[in-house]
Amino acid sequence: MYPTLVDFVGNTPLVKVQRLVNPATNSVVLAKLEGNNPAGSVKDRPALYMIQKAQERGDINPGDTLIEATSGNTGIALAMAASLMGYKMKLIMPNNMSMERKASMAAYGAELIEVTKEQGMEGARDLAEKMVQAGEGIMLDQFANPDNPLAHYHSTGPEIWHATQGQVTHFVSAMGTTGTIMGTSMYLKEQNPNIQIVGVQPEDGAAIPGIRRWPKEYMPKIYENTRVDRIIDMSQSLAEDTMRAMAKEEGIFAGVSSGGAMAAALKVAQEVENATIVTIVCDRGDRYLSTGVFNPIK
Repeated sequence: MYPTLVDFVGNTPLVKVQRLVNPATNSVVLAKLEGNNPAGSVKDRPALYMIQKAQERGDINPGDTLIEATSGNTGIALAMAASLMGYKMKLIMPNNMSMERKASMAAYGAELIEVTKEQGMEGARDLAEKMVQAGEGIMLDQFANPDNPLAHYHSTGPEIWHATQGQVTHFVSAMGTTGTIMGTSMYLKEQNPNIQIVGVQPEDGAAIPGIRRWPKEYMPKIYENTRVDRIIDMSQSLAEDTMRAMAKEEGIFAGVSSGGAMAAALKVAQEVENATIVTIVCDRGDRYLSTGVFNPIK
């Protein structure tokens, strides 16, 4: 029996960060390389899981049109999963997202609908709702769908627990839809309630692709304050600097939100003793090259 693409979502590597960690610390920082998923990000997990569960319930059937608002990674993952499982996909996103993200969605056969940078993700979510109300398709709604965090409860959390042999003390994750941090927290806290869950959000004025500081009325419905022990506000410059350092000093080629999460994990490592800190490297850096964030050679 040969495996299909579905079988290669998850079970991503967990690797030790070697040079970025302050040598004076006795804590370990581990990076979970979610760019190794088939469509290149941690969002492969909830995208596939949400479609599978909706199909099992009879909410959707192959051939249906799915509609979703996305800043990029979820859209790419949903486009991949939709093509794999026989669905049509309409994705709404702000027009300032990278060309690589847009091209990837189109390559999987998705229809891309853009809102302005000023409208942002809030505008994309509003338009998706209007399209659903107009009967143009069905929305999985990553922001309110409990299958989003459950994907991580059943995969990301157990993988981290087993890979660290239960030694994980801190879990650090950037927060966008918050599905990753919610589901992973749920699982890890069941195993050991003393594990510290650290969320990362942009500081005021920062625009870090993939993570958000949501207005109260747009806060994802799946988010629960009690599942996060600490939130670190991240500057754009530190997130970008750390992202570049990850590539140059660790060989980990990732996006800006991963840089922000890593910077937060390194901060935690300097504050604690004998900790095992796991952070999510949510995607690959190649989908940000056209933005110039990696300072390409002229």
